[in-house]
Amino acid sequence: MRAVIGASRRLTYAIAAAVWMYSAASWGQNPSTSSGQVFPTKPVRYVIPFPAGTGNDIVGRLLTDQLTRLWGRQVIVDNRVGASGTIGAAFVAKSPPDGYTILHCNIAPNAISLSMYAKLPYEHRDFAPITRIGMTPNIITVHPSTPFRSIKDLAAYAKSNPSKMSYSSGLVGTSPHLSMEWLKLLMKFDIVHIPYKNAVQGTNDVIAGQLPINITNFPAVIGQVQARRLRALAVTSAKRQPLLPDVHTVQESGVPDYEVNSWYGVCGVAGTPVPLLDKLHADFVSVLRIPEIEQKLTELVIPPSPTSREEFDQFMRAEIARWAQVIRDAGIPKQ
Repeated sequence: MRAVIGASRRLTYAIAAAVWMYSAASWGQNPSTSSGQVFPTKPVRYVIPFPAGTGNDIVGRLLTDQLTRLWGRQVIVDNRVGASGTIGAAFVAKSPPDGYTILHCNIAPNAISLSMYAKLPYEHRDFAPITRIGMTPNIITVHPSTPFRSIKDLAAYAKSNPSKMSYSSGLVGTSPHLSMEWLKLLMKFDIVHIPYKNAVQGTNDVIAGQLPINITNFPAVIGQVQARRLRALAVTSAKRQPLLPDVHTVQESGVPDYEVNSWYGVCGVAGTPVPLLDKLHADFVSVLRIPEIEQKLTELVIPPSPTSREEFDQFMRAEIARWAQVIRDAGIPKQ
């Protein structure tokens, strides 16, 4: 019975795709409904798989506000949180491929989690990559009372005192967590990971001196570093960041092949008709190129870096392969 239902669903999607392609050909550049109305004809759901007020949420709402104006239809933000973003991603993966449910995709649920979880209700092939939004590095900081002034200092101490230090990050399977695990692997030192349900809590515990080391997304701690409540050791990007120009990169610290950026993007549901995906891509990219949006995202240290749909798909596949290798080499157990 399940096989029959699955076959029926695939046939339905195939018929829907054919209808959309015919409509797009008949009505020019704007994919249309069967009644000839240009998409969208009703509210669009934009799923952000992280809590309100986080970086993902702030970025997503900047875009959805502009899309609401562009389309003349409400784009509703749906914060479906939990399990490092996989709950929201799973919801979108199982949604109808009609363009009315869109995922704010992210490095955690759409790359790392595919190897971190023993069983996920989705795969990469369940999504239709639309465009990358932008990227931001992570940053490694320590409490000012520690003697560490560089990653080399930290690594040297950790090698002499294995497993005697710990670091905070967000949840297991997030970009900061894997960034540190990869660095430990490359520099051959060991410190213990202390995961937090909320990355802010982990940062606050380091500021309070309860833990010596923190790694998190760069935008989250700029103010704390500038106020000298935290000392920055390195950023994970290939180049230094203008807001903290004196902070070295990990590459400058002696690990030439190391680069990690958390990234945000937009994904539809696999099976969405190509003309509609092309429209979604064009509209999201046009929003990312609005000067006001470019400025705001750059101020958030997430400068827009839109891609073609094919480029974003290739980028995501490369990220999936890279983090799968890191997880295997580091011996990180599946969740």
